[in-house]
Amino acid sequence: MLQTADIIVLVLYFAGITALGVFMARHVKGLAEFIMPRRFGKAMMIMHTFGTGTHSDQAVGVAAKTYTNGLSGIWYQWLWLFPTPFYWLIAPVMRRFRANTTSDIFQARYGTSVAMLFAVVGMMQLATNIGTMLRGSGEVISAVLGEGVSLELVILAMTVLFVVYGVAGGLSAAIVTDFVQGLLTIVFSFLLLPFALQAVGGMAGIKKAVSDPEMLSLVAPSDIGFFYILVIAVNALVGWVTQPHNLGLCAAGKTEMEGRLGTMGGSFVKRVCTIAWSLTGLAAVVYFVGKDVHPDQVYGMMAGEFLPKILPGLLGVFIAALLASVMSSCDSFMIASSGLFTENIYRPLKSGKSERHYLWVARGVSLLVVFAGVVYAFWLPDVVQGIEIFWKLAPMMGIAFWLGLFWRRATVAGAWAATLTAFAAWWISSRVVFVDMAAGLPLAESLRFVVSGAEGPEIYLPWQMIFYLTAGLVTGVVVSLFTKKVGPEKLEDFYALTRTPIQPGEELKGPCRLPDGVAPAPANNLISRWGLEIPRPSRTATIGFLVGWAFVAAIIYAMFLIAG
Repeated sequence: MLQTADIIVLVLYFAGITALGVFMARHVKGLAEFIMPRRFGKAMMIMHTFGTGTHSDQAVGVAAKTYTNGLSGIWYQWLWLFPTPFYWLIAPVMRRFRANTTSDIFQARYGTSVAMLFAVVGMMQLATNIGTMLRGSGEVISAVLGEGVSLELVILAMTVLFVVYGVAGGLSAAIVTDFVQGLLTIVFSFLLLPFALQAVGGMAGIKKAVSDPEMLSLVAPSDIGFFYILVIAVNALVGWVTQPHNLGLCAAGKTEMEGRLGTMGGSFVKRVCTIAWSLTGLAAVVYFVGKDVHPDQVYGMMAGEFLPKILPGLLGVFIAALLASVMSSCDSFMIASSGLFTENIYRPLKSGKSERHYLWVARGVSLLVVFAGVVYAFWLPDVVQGIEIFWKLAPMMGIAFWLGLFWRRATVAGAWAATLTAFAAWWISSRVVFVDMAAGLPLAESLRFVVSGAEGPEIYLPWQMIFYLTAGLVTGVVVSLFTKKVGPEKLEDFYALTRTPIQPGEELKGPCRLPDGVAPAPANNLISRWGLEIPRPSRTATIGFLVGWAFVAAIIYAMFLIAG
């Protein structure tokens, strides 16, 4: 249970972070400032990316998967490791769209119907993400505090905290509080690890106690092998651009470089923290040997075992850091969802209202999305399943995004067809009839089409991803070839945005529009045949991309050294 020192730490944290977020509300004068302020520097953007993208459900998921599968469980977050260098290339393009929401980009490329479709799908993503985070954090805290504390009560308490300052201050409040909470999240990630390793004799003690070599391998052929890692990395890259909150990571900075350094730098900080989560889960394999422990509660039980014995108040620091990790993400998701609805569904239907009216609509909608997230958190069977559901939901409109970005021939009907087909393929591949049919195919056993899941046989996750990604892509291309083209003027305006750099002190007249007096940059394509628009990378883009891959190699090599 919590000691007096722990309670004092938590009270100080709650009061301080809420006051800071509410204080930022004084800067919010309209909807654009609420959802996309565009005025933060490099340090703030790095910590915003780290704080928004890092939350305790991920630590819970990685520790749980490592506890059951070994070190290969680290790929439950390292699935984003290989896409990370691509953020250096993507971030400036997202900034150049000059959009307030990701739906604005779909509006500029395809039109209102596709923008509204994305708004609905994006809000679904954000609600499920909020629910998964709340469930993961609740599992940790309830495990730390013991059986007397209700999981539902913990979830509701966390929700109230991040809603207070998020609704008041918008994305400005989220970014400023993310800086503080990001630092606490790093503490949360590494605070427990040295004590856990010491208790089991370090890596030497783990290697001595664990007899299964796959438990100590980053690649486990029986479950998470090279094929698994490759496919989920591709799936992650397809979906990253259409995670609604990621636009803020790229575009809330002053210039393109803030977005580049923020997204790639903050993401690499997270990749390092993931190592600590995985090693803590591996230490738990030895520490809890012979005990019946639910995987979702491993991380919280390890904290409850060690921290109170070391220093008074240390458990309070751990819980405050854990809460920081979830609240710094939930506030950004809540704001992104409110922007999607207000800007891309409500405003087109109810035009001519005051900015103050739209601002209060955004605040109200954010509460509804959070409510949906809480309901989802109560329904969710376990955190790992919640993470996997989000993996599948994120790329559903990513197919239409990438088609529209690189292929002029992509049409409105093609975007709808790609999205709906991908959803249908996901649903079909989850049905028992489909699983039975796949199990009877030639080479089904050698290629692992079907594996044993929690509720019986199921399609192996990488094959399911290949199925819905391929179905969506092929359908989107075919339908686009036989349906009405997007107007040439609309296409020229769209591609002019992608190649025209941000100018210092730009004053925007609206989303996805070049400022007055800014001439479109000339096209400089590497490939422009067959309607393709593949731009030639600049020297800055090439160098940063290669540096990103050097960091990827260094992080993987470091983990290999740690694992021996």
